[in-house]
Amino acid sequence: MERKELKPRYDVVIIGSGIGGLTAGALLSKAGLSVCVLEKEPHPGGYLAGFRRKDFRFDTAIHWLNQYSKEGMVCRLFDALGDDYPRAITQQRIRRFKGDDYEYLLTNKPDDLKEQWKKEFPEDADGIDRFFRDAKKVGEAFKNFGHIFRAEETMSFAEKLRKKKNLILFALRFIPHLRYSGEKGIKKGLSKYFKNKRLHEVFSADTEILSCIVPIGWAYYNDFQSPPHGGGQVIAEWLEHVIQYFNQETHYQYEVRQILTEGNTARGVLCTRSGKEYKIESKYVIAASDAPTLYGKLLPDALVPSKIKKNLAKAELYSSSVTISIALDCPVEELGFNEELIHVSSATVPRCEQAAGDPLRTELCILAPSFRDKSLAPEGHGTLLLFMPADMKFEKQWRTEKDEKGNFIRGKAYKELKDSIAQLLIQRVEEKVAPGLRKHILFYEVATPITHWRYTGNTGGSMMATKPNRPNMMNKVATYRTPVKNLLVGGHWAELGGGVPIATKAGANSAMLILKQENKAAYKAFASYIDGRTDLSVLQQSDAFKPYGNNWIQKPTPAQKKKLRMTAPEAVNVNDEDQEDELLDF
Repeated sequence: MERKELKPRYDVVIIGSGIGGLTAGALLSKAGLSVCVLEKEPHPGGYLAGFRRKDFRFDTAIHWLNQYSKEGMVCRLFDALGDDYPRAITQQRIRRFKGDDYEYLLTNKPDDLKEQWKKEFPEDADGIDRFFRDAKKVGEAFKNFGHIFRAEETMSFAEKLRKKKNLILFALRFIPHLRYSGEKGIKKGLSKYFKNKRLHEVFSADTEILSCIVPIGWAYYNDFQSPPHGGGQVIAEWLEHVIQYFNQETHYQYEVRQILTEGNTARGVLCTRSGKEYKIESKYVIAASDAPTLYGKLLPDALVPSKIKKNLAKAELYSSSVTISIALDCPVEELGFNEELIHVSSATVPRCEQAAGDPLRTELCILAPSFRDKSLAPEGHGTLLLFMPADMKFEKQWRTEKDEKGNFIRGKAYKELKDSIAQLLIQRVEEKVAPGLRKHILFYEVATPITHWRYTGNTGGSMMATKPNRPNMMNKVATYRTPVKNLLVGGHWAELGGGVPIATKAGANSAMLILKQENKAAYKAFASYIDGRTDLSVLQQSDAFKPYGNNWIQKPTPAQKKKLRMTAPEAVNVNDEDQEDELLDF
């Protein structure tokens, strides 16, 4: 679609085209509001934007999806927007635990692993039964995630009372496990179930008992999905299409510099593109972007209570990562990979060092995206993804310096450091999982916490903002409303936790807060549907939402374009050839 010029005023300006911002934009557009999404990068998606090298496409963030099955809340939300959204693929093989002298596979039939452990460790049979039973209870709580989808800020008093009841029912499955975190806590938690230290070793990289239990719980309810064909970025492309279908706008390479305010009310934004400044007025602003940046740089100090900044500064965030995207000259199956995520860890490494950034000691995860989706690589080729937890502060901020504007200067030392880490991680994979890997590598790209910060703006390059733990809950670091009227948070920072379900939840709830004021009929119809009081057909019949044509056509991946050029060159749109960045600056 041809790029539109910015208008001087909109009902809503949304900062950030991650899944949260795009979800909010799509719902508001369908409800008839004028919407402008501003993104500082060339493409939509945030962490899901992905990138292209030659004829390969790489996903940058999605290692698995949840709540994206037919009954999941992501699909229920997308159903409300249209029926042509990209579908995820349910996984059968989920996780492979690879240690120094063991290897176990978790599938969508977790009782198979349970029975295997009971045979191998008969002295722990009762504890193993309890472990899997508790995991199933947690999985059941997530199955009913829809009961807590709506934010309290969108509710009436009576609805809040019902929400608290549902929250209590949800939390009861988790409360018994919350205290088992940290070095001592998780050891104590695992000891409740297992006497044999070999079973403890399977979870040697975990820091809380819930991180051991939750994946098994999800597996019981088939709540592990792979990204849709074409990669995670197609989710963002579909949401962008919905916004544009209703003649609303997404604008790229515009960086917001300031929230415009009048007294204590947001009135729009000030942004720049190619050195030119633009002033855009709006009745509402949704910040689907980094909350510390919002409060620390985009708003006048006088409007932000110091307590907010202090609580955000000490909030516990998800880590960043080092991610290595690898192109292979052979299918990944030839090297022994399958659809599951492989966790490689060693019980000889202290738990506190499993996420400390040492490439020879930290937990390493391996994924073979092209096994799940053949369209990501040319025929006869494959893609691998390696990633490990990492911190922005590692090696004095990855041997970088900052310029006068606060941008990282990534010189020779930075490039040498990230390449040396990549080589060590590849070596580990070759030794532990795929002998002969190196000779099949065509090229690879390395993303560090510096990379993640540059492309998303997230503090510390965090992959998913704030953790859902007690300190963050007590300090209320995740919230939709801000001290500034008509300024809302609408991305990961609005909710504790992360991933596509949380991002879509945040986007939908921020939109609902606006609809509650601007289009009450749309608000009531959507709230009734999302709460399960009415079905989809009732929502679709509501006059409060505009009908959508379900006319999205997914573009071919680079590999598919290559094949089309060879077999049916007339089917390739020349204008689309260079729509994906060939050389993102990592």
